[in-house]
Amino acid sequence: MTAKEFFSKNLNVPNVLTMIRLLLVPVYVALFVGGQKYAALATFLAASLTDLLDGRIARKYNLITDFGKLVDPFADKVMVLTALFSMAIGSPAIPPVVPWAAVIILLLKELVMVVGGIAMYKHGIVVYSSLIGKAAHCVFIAGLVATYFHDWFAQVCAGWPLTPDLLLLWLGVCITLCALVFYVSDALRKAKEKGII
Repeated sequence: MTAKEFFSKNLNVPNVLTMIRLLLVPVYVALFVGGQKYAALATFLAASLTDLLDGRIARKYNLITDFGKLVDPFADKVMVLTALFSMAIGSPAIPPVVPWAAVIILLLKELVMVVGGIAMYKHGIVVYSSLIGKAAHCVFIAGLVATYFHDWFAQVCAGWPLTPDLLLLWLGVCITLCALVFYVSDALRKAKEKGII
């Protein structure tokens, strides 16, 4: 396929939105490192909006491409993990908030999903996104966004074992693990039906 054919096939609104999301990652990092927490948050929210829009536009106007199927989830994970790591590491002007235990759990979950997804795909098995997976993603994103206001929560909820932002984040982690159990069970069921295991 020539470059002209590639762009002709893949240059559409959903894919442009996906590429914008990827381009917003270094913008986010620069703002966060510079201590501009709320500008970084606004960038993260803008990137999340492109994620919401590109899928809807692609489905509504039948603009789904193989390029989009591959790059869209990659761009989403890169943006979310960048925000997650930034809030776990902090910067000279922004103290860390997200516990490393949550980061490690989510990284292991993603690793299992990627490795398992590749293994299943080699056998012609595709495990599709589920309602619980989407719910886990939404709750986790809400918890992650709430951590940007951790200082305010800490003042308002002084004396709480966990502030509301971290409670929401951990709830997202728990639902994510439930989603992982669902995906693994679904993959194993499909593998048994095909006689692979």
